[in-house]
Amino acid sequence: MFSHLTVGTHDLVRAAAFYDAVLTPLGIERVPSKYSSWASWRRPGEAQTFWVGLPFNKLPAHQGNGWMAAFSASSRKAVDEAYAAAISAGAEDEGAPGLRPHFAPNYYGAYVRDLDGNKIHFVCREKEATDTANPA
Repeated sequence: MFSHLTVGTHDLVRAAAFYDAVLTPLGIERVPSKYSSWASWRRPGEAQTFWVGLPFNKLPAHQGNGWMAAFSASSRKAVDEAYAAAISAGAEDEGAPGLRPHFAPNYYGAYVRDLDGNKIHFVCREKEATDTANPA
């Protein structure tokens, strides 16, 4: 459904280092950008791209209330690792990893705010192989 997702930053170097650390556990890699004031990431073999950059209009970057970027994870362990990487890199906790069955069965997620205040979510909807209490 989506081609790409873009968030603004005040400090591209800091933001790029943050997202390099946070997206690696999810199998998302930085890819070359043709723009010097933007960085981009995607999963190998996929076209959807996540962009972080300095706003083109030169106005300050800011996050919107109610807006969030959600990244899919292949496992609950990947959610845990992305969350831990985000917190280690200076993100603000918005919800520790855990099951959220009020969203859907097997919905496992975590929430943080990045260094610019953008809300980021990591989610796995797969049943864990050892999860016998919550069969699919």
